[in-house]
Amino acid sequence: MIVHWGLKELAALAGERPFVVASPRWRRVIDAADRWEEVPSHRVKVPDGVDTIVAVGGGSAIDTAKAASSSTGLPLVSVPTTYSGAEWTAFYGVRDPDRRMRGGGSGARLHAIVYEPELTLDLPCAETVGTALNALAHCAEALYVRERTTESDRNALAGAELIGEWLPRAVNTPRDLEARTGLLRGACHAGTALGASMLALGHALAQGLGGRYGAPHGALNALTLPVALRFNEPVAAHAIARFGQALGSDDPAAKAEQLARLGGFVRLRDLGIPEDAPSEIAESVAARPGAQANPRPVTPADVEALLRSIW
Repeated sequence: MIVHWGLKELAALAGERPFVVASPRWRRVIDAADRWEEVPSHRVKVPDGVDTIVAVGGGSAIDTAKAASSSTGLPLVSVPTTYSGAEWTAFYGVRDPDRRMRGGGSGARLHAIVYEPELTLDLPCAETVGTALNALAHCAEALYVRERTTESDRNALAGAELIGEWLPRAVNTPRDLEARTGLLRGACHAGTALGASMLALGHALAQGLGGRYGAPHGALNALTLPVALRFNEPVAAHAIARFGQALGSDDPAAKAEQLARLGGFVRLRDLGIPEDAPSEIAESVAARPGAQANPRPVTPADVEALLRSIW
């Protein structure tokens, strides 16, 4: 994977005729005649003759572009404007414009990532905190899934340390470029760790809720990460303690809750999740790959109890 910081390399990476997947607000980032501006989208159509797909935006734009890359075999260049980490994985979810899940898959042809912190300066508080907590969940889960490696551990710990340090400052002074750069570097480490490992229970809970009810993935991760950490502590105490050390806390679940509160994330009900959601999605969440990869076995009853605890 090619990784660049700064937009000066984007034109060269994009090729002669890029197909840009981005909402209208990002037209200034790259000039291209071929564009898809419905984000998210389950009906993206790639025109004939383009040679690269360029995604500019958060996880929804990048996932839409990954679906297009997978179906065409075209290389994907991602320019993330949030901290979601979607640019690091070949798998994706397909959502309609109402954010309802329509499917998903894998096989995107990842080619390059271009990071430009200035593109995150106007990211609202809720999206800043939500996507940063999504990245933090990548760090935590990378430390205790079976597929973890020494290298993924290194990136997970580096990412957690940077996110814990810079997220409060980015919330307090949103246009502080140093804070935004530090936070984006943390998300980059988190994404690298994710790409080399696997998702676990926290993400399975968030994906199940988001796919059914359309709530933002980052906000859901902000709420599901702490309960997943507490659930896994009996079997992954050492990994979770390392995660806590990176955050500067001996209670990493409480620290994650504290960071989530910076974005106003307290209960699932505040995101429009209905009261019967825990029972409605318990079986499907327990069957998700993230739940299956979790270090502690997860039953539908476990899922229901965890979700009820944060409803």
